[in-house]
Amino acid sequence: MTVPTDRSGADRCPGLLRPHLADDGALARLRLPGGRLSTATLHRLADISSQHGAPFVQLTSRGNLQLRSLPNPLTPQLISQIEATGLLPSASHERVRNIIADPFDEALPQLVAALDAALIADPLLAGLSGRWLFAVAGREGQVLGEPYDVAFQRLSETSGRLLVGGMGVDCAPEEAVAAMLDRARCFLRVRDDESHWNVRDLPPESPVFAGLAPVDVDAALPPTPGRHTPDGARHGAFVLGVPLGMLTIEQIDLLQSAAEEVVVTPWRSIVVRTDDIDLDVFEAGGFAVAAHSPWATLSACVGAPWCRRTDTPTIALTTAAARSLPIDSPRTHVVGCERACGRPAGEHRLVIAPRIVQEILL
Repeated sequence: MTVPTDRSGADRCPGLLRPHLADDGALARLRLPGGRLSTATLHRLADISSQHGAPFVQLTSRGNLQLRSLPNPLTPQLISQIEATGLLPSASHERVRNIIADPFDEALPQLVAALDAALIADPLLAGLSGRWLFAVAGREGQVLGEPYDVAFQRLSETSGRLLVGGMGVDCAPEEAVAAMLDRARCFLRVRDDESHWNVRDLPPESPVFAGLAPVDVDAALPPTPGRHTPDGARHGAFVLGVPLGMLTIEQIDLLQSAAEEVVVTPWRSIVVRTDDIDLDVFEAGGFAVAAHSPWATLSACVGAPWCRRTDTPTIALTTAAARSLPIDSPRTHVVGCERACGRPAGEHRLVIAPRIVQEILL
């Protein structure tokens, strides 16, 4: 077992109906299976957040959205406004709909939708931890570098593989949803108590790993900001980095001018499927539009004054550091405490509770 000794039971990941209370008010997290979202809905969320809380929408490391600085408790009117966006299809399952997917593969959205629908339809699966993570990948497997619990990688129209904790087995695409959810149900049956949140908390001999064998997973790196030409895609794609994951209503206006739908990635970026946009306009609007942008390698937790765990103003310090960050700097994540919220899954340098900008730049 690898369960941390300081766990006392069920996880406390927030949702809309069970928000987290931070120093700046209530924080509500909204799940986006596969990250797909209409820009009209995104704009509506930003309007709601500006009316009731912070004037931005936060992107999370699992491709979800957060509204913060909200009133505590949330008012019925506010909850109704958010529910009206359609982002809460299930009150019982809202926190467990954590599904990430490769953002360029156009064969995956239908599979994600089927997984989400089947997940919601099973009352047992509402008992999963809010930290449980499903991943749906294509041949490149970009999301397979994230800390998933159960994943499916589609290798062709007729072939794929089920992946659980570094183990795998062949699995046809039409069997993928059932196979992933069967492993999730098995996890719920065999775990000792609610302090076991993920498959990595289980011993190697757990039935969750039955029938699986070690596999090599060669996950592609997350897409860098800029223009991309995905293999087999009907349109080109642009990746727009969102500095520190804080998306303003002005930036959402720009997104609406370019597309009716976008994809929110687990890497605090937005994918816009289109053949052409003016990157200079988006750069002027505060997006990272090129791989050499400091925001392609720099991130941070929200820090003070929003988080009660720290007095370190991580956002202000990281923003100041970005102005002087060398182009060849390693991936760096700045946090206010050892909990290291939002840290990237891949190789990175972690800077804990810096007091001055130079501590980030060193």
